[in-house]
Amino acid sequence: MDRRSKLIDIAPEESLFESGILDSFALPDLVSALEQEFSIQIPDSDLNPRKFDSIERIEEYLESRA
Repeated sequence: MDRRSKLIDIAPEESLFESGILDSFALPDLVSALEQEFSIQIPDSDLNPRKFDSIERIEEYLESRA
């Protein structure tokens, strides 16, 4: 099964890094996908794993960019 089509059950506040869903190599891919999906530019200064550590933090970040 293609890894991108696999459904994952995770709580919004659960760490994507600690759960193994996301790692430092996948972070740029996530950021790129967020930029495309939400038509935003995420500056290099924001490429801090803590900002993208959970679904909850990603939502907060995206809301702050709106």
